[in-house]
Formats: sequence, C-alpha cells, structure tokens
Amino acid sequence: MISKKNRLSEREVRKVLTRWKPFFSYGVVLNYLKNNLNMNRYWIVIWWKSVNTNVSRVFFRRTFYNIVGDNIIWNKWIDYVLVVKKQIKLDKKDKNSILSFKKDIKFLLNKI
Repeated sequence: MISKKNRLSEREVRKVLTRWKPFFSYGVVLNYLKNNLNMNRYWIVIWWKSVNTNVSRVFFRRTFYNIVGDNIIWNKWIDYVLVVKKQIKLDKKDKNSILSFKKDIKFLLNKI
C-alpha cells in the first residue's frame, strides 16, 4: 500500500485534473501538476467499465504504484494523476493487457 503522505486527496485530484498538463497514450492519460511540497504524490483513476472485478482494479492500481515509485524523477516535485480510458478493458489474467498497461505508463513517464 502507498503511504498516506504520497497519496492525493479527492480535492487535490480535482485540482490536478482541472489545471492539467496531459500526456496521452492509447489507453491512458497522465496529468501532472507541480507542487510546493518536497515529495511526489500520485493517484490512479480506473473506471468501473474498464475492469470486471475489484481484484483486477487493485492489481492494476498496485502495478501503477510500483512502476511510478521506481521511475519517478525525485528532484522535481510533481503530483501525478493517471486516468484509464473507459474503452480500455483491463484483465488481470490477460498477459497482453498487463504488458500494454505497463508499456503505456512507462511511455508517459518518459515523456515528462
């Protein structure tokens, strides 16, 4: 689980989404906003239409946290919000779905 200091509240997620600087990929959109704190914070929004079960949602959320935690640039203090598009179907048992999700996230993080 991600520590509480690295999580965004619902109000802060809305702030990032309204003042967003987006990067687009086929299945996901990464919004980011610089913050005044000495830490990076991140959040993921997965639509209920994108996953079949809550277990899959938690699996992809944890996958996102692991990838972002390993690939973040630590000298820039940024709030990240990843939004999974509604038309994308994420399945925990499908290897292609997992690989494309990881590939999209790494592509977007390299763009920043």
